[in-house]
Amino acid sequence: MKSPVAVLPLLALALAGCASSSKVMIGQPRPPIDPALVQVYPTAPAGSQEIAQLESTSAAGFGTQGQTDAAVQRLKREAAKLGANGVVLMGVGSERSGGGLSVGGGSYGGHVGGGVGVGIPTTQKRAAGIAIWVPQASQEPNR
Repeated sequence: MKSPVAVLPLLALALAGCASSSKVMIGQPRPPIDPALVQVYPTAPAGSQEIAQLESTSAAGFGTQGQTDAAVQRLKREAAKLGANGVVLMGVGSERSGGGLSVGGGSYGGHVGGGVGVGIPTTQKRAAGIAIWVPQASQEPNR
């Protein structure tokens, strides 16, 4: 049997694979840019052009601010791939999963076995936004 300490890195790898993103194109993409150049806006600046609706999720965890930040950073990376220099943040939410207790048993070849499993409740953070291209004259400082 593996020790709990040996299982933690495997659990972390499994949870990290749960992050995702999706997009729906609503305008023309531009050449990709550096994600560090993507600004987050509460509303679309005048003269901006919509490129895509984006949604992202963080890896599963325990509902931390870091997960929220990761979901927003994922939005910025996806926007940058489309050449968008801005993201209008539409909202951030949480989705809980896991948890509970399971007990099982059975027999095989005259041997009786059983087990108890405990699920750890986790949370994923979701962020939604619109990737936009903002002309240089319309850009506001990042808030």
